[in-house]
Amino acid sequence: MNDLADTETKFGAKLEPKLKTKLEKKLEVARPWLVRWMYAVVAVHLLVGLLLPWIAGLSVFDAYHHTIARAFWGDAAVTAGYVSATAHAQQVWWISLFGPTVQGMSLWMGALTYIGDRQRISFAWAWLIAGVVLWAPQDMLISLRADIWIHVWIDCFAVATMLPPLVGLYLNDRKPKASVSF
Repeated sequence: MNDLADTETKFGAKLEPKLKTKLEKKLEVARPWLVRWMYAVVAVHLLVGLLLPWIAGLSVFDAYHHTIARAFWGDAAVTAGYVSATAHAQQVWWISLFGPTVQGMSLWMGALTYIGDRQRISFAWAWLIAGVVLWAPQDMLISLRADIWIHVWIDCFAVATMLPPLVGLYLNDRKPKASVSF
C-alpha cells in the first residue's frame, strides 16, 4: 500500500498524516508570493552588483563618500581638505570591486531559490537563511566599529526583507512527519 494513512507498523499502529495547522495553510497559500519575492531580491542584488562598478564614482554619492572619509579620517581632516583624491579613488575602487561580489552572490541566491522553488525542499531555504544569519551580524559589527550607520540601516533593511520570507518558505517546505496512533 502506498497511502501512508493505510500503512500499519509491525506493532499494529496505524500511521496517519499530520493535520495541517492554520500557519501551515497560510504559508502554503503565501508560498508562490514568497518565492516571487525571493526572485525579486535576487534580481535587485544582480542589478545592484551590475551597477556598482559604473556608478560608484558619480557625484550623487559624494555625501556617502564624505561619510566614509569622516569615519576614517575625522571631521577636521575632511573639512580642511586633507583627505586626498587618492583616498576618494580608493573608496570608489572598493565599492566598484564589491559589485562583482554582489553579482556572484546573486547567482548563488538565484540557484538556491530555483532549487527550493522547484524541489520544494527546505534545505535550499535553510542555506539562504544561514547565509543571511552569517553575513548580517558581521557586516553590522564591522560597520558599527567604523561608526558608519548607513551600512547598518541597509543591513537591517536587507535582513527584514529577506529573513521572514525565507523562514516562511523553510517552514512551508519541511517534509511533514507522520504521526503514529496506537
